[in-house]
Amino acid sequence: MFGFSRKYCALAISLFIIEVLIALYMHDAFIRPYAGDFLVVILLYCMVRSVWQSAVLKVAIPVLIFSYIVETLQYFNFVKLIGLQHSRLANIVIGNHFAWEDIIAYTLGILVVIIIEHITRSAPQKYSQPPQGSI
Repeated sequence: MFGFSRKYCALAISLFIIEVLIALYMHDAFIRPYAGDFLVVILLYCMVRSVWQSAVLKVAIPVLIFSYIVETLQYFNFVKLIGLQHSRLANIVIGNHFAWEDIIAYTLGILVVIIIEHITRSAPQKYSQPPQGSI
């Protein structure tokens, strides 16, 4: 069901800023390639959840499948196939290098989403009701 969520929108904006900072300033062998891929599926999940209210798995699984599809397109040099190999934006958004490590990073990112959602949804709401015996 469609419905706006400020919480997920704020998380998506925050993650987007982090991703941009990683892309601009991190030129290492770990954070940029692995943390960036780990965070991008969380970003996509939060973007979807900011406008679509549904069960966690009904959002998380399609986001994971989408990330797998994008990675598979990289395997087939999709950017080159569609004639955008000289486009910096296309190479950044779609990518141009398949890596199994990316698949693992996407999977771990979605697993963290599912775990965090489970923990936060099953945690008792301390302040939603007054304590027993209070006046």
